[in-house]
Amino acid sequence: MKYPDIVAGKFIARFNRFVAAVAIEGREELCHVKNTGRLRELLLPGAPVFLQKVSKEGRKTQYDLISVKKGQRLVNIDSQAPNKVAAEYLPRLIPGIKTLKTEAVYGSSRLDLYLETAREKYFVEVKGVTLEEAGGALFPDAPTERGLKHLADLGRSLSEGYKALMLFVIQMEGVKSFSPNYRTHRAFGEGLKKAQAQGVSLKAVDCRVAPAELEAGRPVKVVL
Repeated sequence: MKYPDIVAGKFIARFNRFVAAVAIEGREELCHVKNTGRLRELLLPGAPVFLQKVSKEGRKTQYDLISVKKGQRLVNIDSQAPNKVAAEYLPRLIPGIKTLKTEAVYGSSRLDLYLETAREKYFVEVKGVTLEEAGGALFPDAPTERGLKHLADLGRSLSEGYKALMLFVIQMEGVKSFSPNYRTHRAFGEGLKKAQAQGVSLKAVDCRVAPAELEAGRPVKVVL
């Protein structure tokens, strides 16, 4: 996927989950943070950032915060991007897809994707990963009861004849592995183990990140 109208800036401060201040060409601007996660290790004063200029009537800000540099690594933080990346990546992972739908209703939930091949039907839940420590990617960076519910939904769908996949889209390149963040939410990590034992497939893929582009890269080992 590509982003038009990208500009460079420097991060100043985050005021709440949605709004931050950045410096663009020496002037201070407000921007929309496209991720409600904590991002404490990324959104540091002075960090280089890339923003998309957006002109929409009624918006309070003219910019969306898309990516942040952490050392030499560029990390995409757009929480809407992983589903788009997943839709582009899934044909590489599951050959012969004939149907691919977003926002699939299952019981009282909406799972990210539903797909069909000639022989199988899948529910797919996608999680974007922006947290890296010591070369490993971790999820979540904050407790996620919604994530736990989706794991349970995927497990339940197996008993109804569906295939189930949890795909972690790591929004950076060059990590060695993916693991659940037990320190932040142990229940989610244990839920992943239970889901895998039930037959839910757990996969992770890194991304090639550029200021104006994001695309799926290579599979990453999942370590529970």
